[in-house]
Amino acid sequence: MKSLQLRAREERRLRSGHLWIYSNEVDITATPLKGFEPGDLAVVTDARRQVLGTATVNPNTLLCGRLIDRGRVEPDARWFLIRLRRAWAWRERLGVLPYCRLFNSEGDGVSGLIVDLYGDVAVVQLNTAGLERLKEPLLQALGELHDFRGILFSNSSSGRRLENLAAADDVFGDVPEHCQLDEAGCRFTVDLKAGQKTGWYFDQRDNRQRFMPLLRGCSVLDVFSYVGAWGVGAGKAGSGPVTCIDSSAPALELAGQNARANGLDLELMAADAAPAMQALRTAGRQFGAVLLDPPPLVKRKKDLQAGKAHYAKLNELGATLLAPGGILISSSCSHHLSAEDLQRTVYKAARRGNRELQLVARGGQSADHPLHPAIPETEYLKALVFRALN
Repeated sequence: MKSLQLRAREERRLRSGHLWIYSNEVDITATPLKGFEPGDLAVVTDARRQVLGTATVNPNTLLCGRLIDRGRVEPDARWFLIRLRRAWAWRERLGVLPYCRLFNSEGDGVSGLIVDLYGDVAVVQLNTAGLERLKEPLLQALGELHDFRGILFSNSSSGRRLENLAAADDVFGDVPEHCQLDEAGCRFTVDLKAGQKTGWYFDQRDNRQRFMPLLRGCSVLDVFSYVGAWGVGAGKAGSGPVTCIDSSAPALELAGQNARANGLDLELMAADAAPAMQALRTAGRQFGAVLLDPPPLVKRKKDLQAGKAHYAKLNELGATLLAPGGILISSSCSHHLSAEDLQRTVYKAARRGNRELQLVARGGQSADHPLHPAIPETEYLKALVFRALN
């Protein structure tokens, strides 16, 4: 196995628990990055050649190394199985099996590995070149972990594109186009192969269950509704009429299907969020609750100001669509945008729309999306609940 030596001043970060290695932290005089191929394993050492752990390496990216073990290892099926069983035990304790995020990348100790469960089907994302090389032992470990009907390697994530990895999906066993899942007494159908992410957003589950009682009796506007997780859940929890906005017609079609499966009916608007909200505002519509759950609007740090402006526009429109005393739930999954920044952005945007808000609750990602204590970026999801005072 090759060796990757860090500069003397950079080793402290890895010793403190961090898992990421950037190209400018490598001592290229001792171990030139050009000597590595994407996906190579390497023993990471400090300037004194003491072993810091084992990493996967991609010399073509700024984040060139990801520590996967604190020792010197060559990962096999048993290595993966130990980590998968540890992750399974936590989800079992949470009571979220068999519909959950089973493995959450750095939070569960293997950077770039995502596994979501849909009953007896597992959807896997391998977001690094190193993990792509280790697919066979991982597949073996998943087979030993549970008798899955099928395993889908979903290969269309933005992380894979950054690592220059192919986007075609790989299917093992029987993986249907659509799967069903249960959440809070609702039955949903999700699209595993053509849907967003792995088909569902488990990271918002705890927020949905915690905040859904606030929506009872309210007319609800669910913006970026996708397949109706918030909207259908609100209707089932006893809200008033629900309007869903999403730019994806197939997603809205599934949202309607999910509503009917739960004895509900939704008003569906296939449109971009801001123009649709502006049209509702022009028409004089108001809602007892507005839910904003956009995709990441700040994917890179340099996009922060533009992203803040986008969040501000959406939240100003959302606030002006609230009835007095209404609830605004504003979410962000952009890890570059802090909860404090989102809070300030929403408050200022509401003031521009002549609305006064009070912050009544905060939420984050579900407990099956554990954080890595040394990597703040793993805490990406923020959900803020505001009440309109006027």
